[in-house]
Amino acid sequence: MRRFDIEHTFRFLKQSLGWNAPRLRDPRSADRWSWLVVVAYTQLRLARLLARQVRLPWHRLVEADRMSPARVRRGFRYIRADLPVCVGAPKSCGPGPGRPVGSQNKRPAPRYGVPKKNKTGTRGHPGAKQAG
Repeated sequence: MRRFDIEHTFRFLKQSLGWNAPRLRDPRSADRWSWLVVVAYTQLRLARLLARQVRLPWHRLVEADRMSPARVRRGFRYIRADLPVCVGAPKSCGPGPGRPVGSQNKRPAPRYGVPKKNKTGTRGHPGAKQAG
């Protein structure tokens, strides 16, 4: 690859696919994110022949095998309409059984007092001892 191609690939990965967008703390997460971006880029390269050309009036018409990943990304949403449906309809289901009738909640939510302003202007809980 030429340097020109490599630089434009990195620019596309950063600007369009968001390679450097997330602020990840763990190196493993950063590695996983890098692999996801590479997979997305590969998917765009492989979908060149399937993607429809969505272009602005001043863009030239390009052969399908020479489309850039950015152009493929613009027409990527139309690929799904052309693909056959591989799954069946989802099964309908009702709501879950929930808690049995007549049973009590084992751990009720803790209740906290409302903080009120004292005469001195400091905040504290009602009934809490004042320092001093």
